[in-house]
Amino acid sequence: MSRSSSTKPAPVATRTAARPRPQPAAPALGGNISDRFFRQMVFNLRNGVLAITRDGRIAAMNDIAYRVLGLPPSDTDLGQPFSEVLQDCPEVVRVIQSVFDTSDLPNRAELRLRKTGRAVGYTISHIHDDDGQQVGLTLFLKDLTRVEQIEERERLRDRLATLGEMAAAIAHEVKNPLASIEVMAGVLRRQLTDRPDAQEALGDIIKESRMANAIVVEVLEFVRPIRLQVEHVALAEVIADAVNSLDAGADRVRVQVAPEVPRLTADPHQLRQLFTNLITNALEAMEGMTDERQVDIVAALVPEDAEPGSAGHPLPAQVRIEVKDNGPGISEDDIERIFSPFFTTKPQGTGLGLSIVRKLVDAHDGIIDAMSSPGRGTTFRVTLPVVPAPDYLTEQTNGTHSRR
Repeated sequence: MSRSSSTKPAPVATRTAARPRPQPAAPALGGNISDRFFRQMVFNLRNGVLAITRDGRIAAMNDIAYRVLGLPPSDTDLGQPFSEVLQDCPEVVRVIQSVFDTSDLPNRAELRLRKTGRAVGYTISHIHDDDGQQVGLTLFLKDLTRVEQIEERERLRDRLATLGEMAAAIAHEVKNPLASIEVMAGVLRRQLTDRPDAQEALGDIIKESRMANAIVVEVLEFVRPIRLQVEHVALAEVIADAVNSLDAGADRVRVQVAPEVPRLTADPHQLRQLFTNLITNALEAMEGMTDERQVDIVAALVPEDAEPGSAGHPLPAQVRIEVKDNGPGISEDDIERIFSPFFTTKPQGTGLGLSIVRKLVDAHDGIIDAMSSPGRGTTFRVTLPVVPAPDYLTEQTNGTHSRR
């Protein structure tokens, strides 16, 4: 008897219409958290925050935003038209006016404030309500001035590294012939004592060769890599040594170092040269004045994170030193070039003194800038870190070292 097998047909799959997946509910911002928490969050951000309603009124503005824009904080600004609150920052007003009716918002854009000269980076976002209606906008601001200065400093170092090798080779080749010229002119001067005309000419040769040699020495000093011997330095002692080393004019220098200024991690010999050059430059700028010449040096501590840092990091504590004279001042065109090598307004100047100063400041991870106007004197402001800069701002080695 044979068993017959029956094959059952495979079940047919039935397709049903796909049901849309339920979307998770949008998280409720705040919940049981009070509005005060979100307000405190905004006002404690490390970036500047400026919120503006759709009708153009200030809804929020934290202290860093005031600081970045160079405006005095005021509690009465809330609810006021942004064009009135920001009237001293027309660049920011124009940006805000242009973004209310556009969806193409700038991301990581930059502008420069004419009033303060600061470079400011900003990002703009629209604010929408639950129905998607635009109810305002937010600006996130960041002071990029220090970042810009560091980048410019790196570009300058790259340029000088290339020129340095060539200048050093030329200077060495010129220095030896100049020394020979001075020696031979001195020999002839001693031999021709009965020739007044020759004595005068040889005296001029010796004088000019010494001046040329001084220029060569400054060029070598300028292109030579700086190697710092760092230690804990008392700034007041360094400045006092610089003043005492002056050949003349020490009695015209007044020094005021705030008691809270801590010791710096720096090279005392290089700092002494830095301040000696600045003081000498100030005294020379006032030569020929009929009024009393005066140089004021004021040093103060800038606490940690008193200014916005870069890359979201707080700035470490710094010391700010200002060297101010009451001389004739510097024109706007010249102030932009005073740190450039070989630029000088002095008849006998080499144009390397302030370039060397800037190089010494750079070697200490500091910043130097100048403020002046004709007839109102000149102020050089040097900002030095209390400790060497962290890795996110510069690269360095330890001990006896040179900075990149």
